[in-house]
This record gives sequence, C-alpha cells and structure tokens, in this order.
Amino acid sequence: MANMTRARAAELFRRLAADAPHPETELHYKNDFTLLVAVVLSAQATDAGVNKATPALFKIADTPEKMAALGVEKVGAHIKTIGLWRAKAKNVVALSEKLIAEHGGEVPADRDALEQLPGVGRKTANVVCNVAFGQPTIAVDTHIFRVSNRTGLAPGKTPRAVEDGLEKITPAEFLHGAHHWLIMHGRYVCKARKPECWRCAIADLCAFRPKTPSPDEAAKRPAKKKTKKPLRKLASKPGLRASPGRKKATKK
Repeated sequence: MANMTRARAAELFRRLAADAPHPETELHYKNDFTLLVAVVLSAQATDAGVNKATPALFKIADTPEKMAALGVEKVGAHIKTIGLWRAKAKNVVALSEKLIAEHGGEVPADRDALEQLPGVGRKTANVVCNVAFGQPTIAVDTHIFRVSNRTGLAPGKTPRAVEDGLEKITPAEFLHGAHHWLIMHGRYVCKARKPECWRCAIADLCAFRPKTPSPDEAAKRPAKKKTKKPLRKLASKPGLRASPGRKKATKK
C-alpha cells in the first residue's frame, strides 16, 4: 500500500478536526496522578470498563501517598472488574511508591522518566505527556494502528513504526490532537471487523478497498448465489487379502 501524500494527510486531519475541534480522552480522571493510573489500568481493557471501576477508587486515593497507603489488596478490590487486575494493582501501588521516592509525589512530564515507572510503557507515557502536559505525542493503540495502516496514512508493522510515520506526516498544527482524532475515528467509524465507510468523513482519502456499503445499499444488492461443488466419487478400496502363509484365527 502506497503511503499517503502530505497534502492528503493534511486534508484528512482537517476533516477530523472539523468534526471534533476540542478532542479529549474518554478516560475519567481528577488530576495528573489519577490520569496516569487510569491509563495504566486501560491496558488490554476498554475505557468504559475503567471508568466504571475508578470513581470509588479515586474518591479515597487520588494521590500517590493515599494509593500507596491503600495497599495492593485494597486497590485490587476496587478494580476486580478490569482485566489483569492483580498485576495492575501491584503496578499501581509500586508506581505510587516510586513517584513518592523519586519525584516528590509528582507525575513527571518526561516520557523517559514515565517509562521507568512500573506498568508504564511508551504508549502510556505518550498518553500522559499529551493529555496532562500538552505535548504533541502520539500513543499508538490498536485503533490508531489499524486506521494508520488501513488508510495508508502511516503504514507500519509495529506500533513504533506507525508512531514514527505519524510524527513525520502529521502537520504541526494537528500533532497535539492527532492521537485523539485517530482513536475516536477507529473506535466509532473505522471499526475492526466492519468499517462504516458510508459515513466516513475521509473515505475518499482512504486507501481501503472495497468500501463497506451502507445497510440500505447492501440490502438493494442481489444476494450472491451459492454454487454447489460437485461431489467427488470416492474410489472403492481394494479388497484386503490375507497374506500367504498366515493362519486364520480360530475360536477357542
């Protein structure tokens, strides 16, 4: 698949920005620390699922000190509905302790420093840098990876390759919002199993083929006839003959 031109990429982001001028994360949080925790919990989980579990937790533990004091067992009790909750509870308490010990209880605005925290990888660090500190970072999740490859915007075999491609082709004025626009587009329009091309604002710029028709158009199309494959005639097996000299078994 050929890479998208810079001009088409600029038009793509212009249209996505027109639909959502002020994009925001769908994760619920109270401050930089609870944002960090929410993003850590969202790994291999949905934002909606995280948002159901965190209100009660953040009500009693919205700082590293309070979270560390709560302990792994009590943190785990609040997030049992989230996948991999045991490991995540340990990471949340451990990162809280590390923030206290090494950063004065503050969330660092540096990607490398964030990646040193338990449970924090490059994607999580990029989200925090973008949302909490306004940095033009792009966190490549499954939605952004799919949209970037499917459209031809920034094809790549790994999340890092896609991230690097997006940073190169995204116009500077759209870099800060690119992460949010692409996630929303992948989550609600350019879906994994069946992209809704008929209502896509960037369908004419997208390299994906064939385009998914609207439900009304699909209903008008004649149904494909199922062709029956001719049955194969099985060759008859040759009769089995007893080997010469073999004695027949006798009943006792």
